[in-house]
Amino acid sequence: MKKFFLTMSLFLLTIALFGQKKWTLQECIDYAMQNNITLQQARLMKKTATETRKQSQAALLPSLNASTNQTVGYRPWLETGTTTVSNGTVNTKVNKTYYNGTYGINASWTVWNGNQNRNQLKLDKVAEEQADLDIAETANSIQERIAQLYIQILYLNEAIHVNEETLETSKKNEERGKEMVEVGKMSKADLAQLTAQRSTDEYNLVEAKSNLADYKLELKQLLEITGGQDFDIVTPEASDEQALTDIPSLGSVYEKALTLRPEIQNAKLDLQSSDLQMKIAKAGHLPTVSLSGGVGTSTSSMSSNEWGNQMKTNFDASIGASLSIPIFDNRRTKTAINKAQIQREQALLDIQNEQKQLYATIEGYWLDANTNQQKFKAAQSSVASEQASYDLLSEQFHLGLKNIIELMTGKDKLLKAQQNRLQSKYMTILNQQLLHFYEGETLNI
Repeated sequence: MKKFFLTMSLFLLTIALFGQKKWTLQECIDYAMQNNITLQQARLMKKTATETRKQSQAALLPSLNASTNQTVGYRPWLETGTTTVSNGTVNTKVNKTYYNGTYGINASWTVWNGNQNRNQLKLDKVAEEQADLDIAETANSIQERIAQLYIQILYLNEAIHVNEETLETSKKNEERGKEMVEVGKMSKADLAQLTAQRSTDEYNLVEAKSNLADYKLELKQLLEITGGQDFDIVTPEASDEQALTDIPSLGSVYEKALTLRPEIQNAKLDLQSSDLQMKIAKAGHLPTVSLSGGVGTSTSSMSSNEWGNQMKTNFDASIGASLSIPIFDNRRTKTAINKAQIQREQALLDIQNEQKQLYATIEGYWLDANTNQQKFKAAQSSVASEQASYDLLSEQFHLGLKNIIELMTGKDKLLKAQQNRLQSKYMTILNQQLLHFYEGETLNI
């Protein structure tokens, strides 16, 4: 019983500690690389490709098999039999049931078939490499999505803090408005607007928290974390200097990505695969040479010889060669060649398309990084200006020198400037990291 309670206590403690754990970006990536179902499925496809390659490799060797056949027969109208003499007595036995047995070992080997088997092995090796690249593609896609979600969570954490401060200011303004209504310095209509503003800020805060919960849920699902335990991430200090660092040039990122990205390598392997399929198809016009051989023997209960003597007497061995020359195959070979040629042309187009998509993706990240960096620089001065303006408006409002409309307008401008600053800051950092990721570096926020 004590052991049971100790085990349960440790189990609950583990759950509690797990729920309290805050995940870094690298921890999220490492965990997803081990547990994501889509990635595990890609790894299983690689194992399947490996088994197919091993089968093609073994097909180059001769095949060997042993066989036996045991037969029981019955002759109901058999009249003659076997006569024996024992102690002066003649005995005649008619065996209507008989038993036969055959035993053999046979081997066969395809010596040459236009190199179809060897090219098939090469084709399967290419497929194995492509399966490996599929894993890398899937892993890259998952890492990109994790980084995007991680940045969104960081941004919303700060956005929630801004909304909380805004709501606190709205509450103070509402309380100040109530005091001014009591002394006759503000109308109830203006107070109603302050109350409405406070309600709007409460709604915005709830919405921001809801969006944060949605992004955390999506990140949990990507990591394959199930259950109701809490999930949170480490919130590193994303400095302004990080958002202002130099952005790598578009050309240098693209040139490095062309040599590193698995989708480009996969498209090139598609071209290599189509060339091998062309060779396999053309081999349909060539002859096939095969060797075969075997040894065997047989026994029968109808023989007067002993079983061992029959095995020896009936033993035979054979060896042979065969040559098959295709003459007319109902256009199968020509169709296979034409399809292989079409596939090669498609592979060339796929390479161009992958390169175009890669450039478009990198260009999109590069443009976003530059645009958001410029927005961030502008937002920095905008926040400082709007903050100073709102502080002055708030002071004048409390003195009765500014009306409610001016105060609310100033507050909205400040909130918008703060949100723009946060969004442009984190979007700049995200796109900078993605550009470095396409250069072959590790994601690090």
